Amino acid sequence: MANSKRDLFLKRRQRVRSKLRKVNGDRPRLSVHRSNKNISVQLIDDVNGVTLASASSLEKDLGIVGKNNVEAAAKVGAAIAERAKKAGVSEAYFDRGGFLFHGKVKALADAARDAGLKI
Repeated sequence: MANSKRDLFLKRRQRVRSKLRKVNGDRPRLSVHRSNKNISVQLIDDVNGVTLASASSLEKDLGIVGKNNVEAAAKVGAAIAERAKKAGVSEAYFDRGGFLFHGKVKALADAARDAGLKI
């Protein structure tokens, strides 16, 4: 039976999350969500169950309103790295969910790395 795009996405997400559960403990995770119009990211401490920082392309202060492209994702990545530093976090696990590490997701991760967050 052929798998739909949604089925493949859910399988990928389950596989990524199961790998993260095996190693997650001392570092928070950087969880990415990508929609057709926006991209958002959260820095989550799973041990305490709290969100330490977040950034989204919907935020007015980032200056990317109406844009959903690689440049917007890079600005969101730089913003989350800056906010992670303010929260006292220098390392995180990258949780791409079921999204492929390509395009906007890759641009976000690269910008966060360039801004000093160790992923």
